[in-house]
Amino acid sequence: MKAKLVLEDGTAFIGNSFGAEGEALGEVVFNTSMTGYEEILTDPSYKGQMVTMTYPLIGNYGFNNIDKESFKPQVNGFIVKEICDASSNWRGNISPEEYFKEYNIVGIKDIDTRKLTKHIRNFGSMNGIISTKDESIEELLNKIKENKLLKTNLVKEVSTTEKYHIEGKGKKIAVLDFGVKQSILRILQNKGCDIYVFPYDSTPEELLEINPDGILLSNGPGDPEDLPQAYENIKKLLGKKPIMGICLGHQLLGIALGGKTYKLKFGHHGGNHPVKDFITGKIYITSQNHNYALKNNFNSDIIITHINVNDGTVEGFKHKFLPIISVQYHPEAAPGPQDSNYIFDDFIKMAGGNN
Repeated sequence: MKAKLVLEDGTAFIGNSFGAEGEALGEVVFNTSMTGYEEILTDPSYKGQMVTMTYPLIGNYGFNNIDKESFKPQVNGFIVKEICDASSNWRGNISPEEYFKEYNIVGIKDIDTRKLTKHIRNFGSMNGIISTKDESIEELLNKIKENKLLKTNLVKEVSTTEKYHIEGKGKKIAVLDFGVKQSILRILQNKGCDIYVFPYDSTPEELLEINPDGILLSNGPGDPEDLPQAYENIKKLLGKKPIMGICLGHQLLGIALGGKTYKLKFGHHGGNHPVKDFITGKIYITSQNHNYALKNNFNSDIIITHINVNDGTVEGFKHKFLPIISVQYHPEAAPGPQDSNYIFDDFIKMAGGNN
């Protein structure tokens, strides 16, 4: 079946559909990871977006119930050059085509993803629509405009609705869930932490009631400026307990400390982003997934600890006097290199642990 991908500037790509029939709308971004499509599809940070994979062949090792970052796929749509029809993996239990149909994901294949990626790189990420319906480009452009007017709380859609507990014998960690990846929880669990995961809108009093040794602010989707309640709550936690931020949590923590955010032209999405750590002097290859960044205009109490080697954006900071560390990239990777797992050890030490 034929499918169209139309961007809000009128650029159109004609290809073939896979997965569900119908339409999908969202912001179109590209991811440069060569593997890890299962983790990408299920990453809650992609809620509201349609992901273009720059690697040309996707699905060659199928899908399983292990390599996922949430209980279901979170992307609005999926864009590839070629989807594999003959996947092979001893753990695989469902083919790519069956997977996308089961989870009602609209996909488009057989388009020039290199051309699409260069277009986004040159003109910035923009909203788009994938459609298998016989509609004109003008009709599809109108649907994009209508969809842009809708206001949705993406974090609310991916956050847990109730507090839950992952038992451990180590330090007690409260995780504020803005769309937490399961790999973050797995790493804390593997380090013995006693984990309590809270809904994104939990009050400071609810978090402090369990008397945690540390608080982790998770990754998640969307614009941090759309969550004033969250960063106002974080302000009330400053100095009360050791705090670590990751991705969206990093941005919200930065705003709570007086910083400002801005939208990147096409974001950072992939498993190969070089980041310099000013503390160790090393350059790490990192996994990233964000469209917003913090401005480098903090007061003198904040020390910038990491920058992106490619564009100089802020990738990490710490506080001179308070027990606070934060990183923009994903130290848990999944997919991507695990160079930066040490960040979790630093956090647990800050929380009084021995890691």
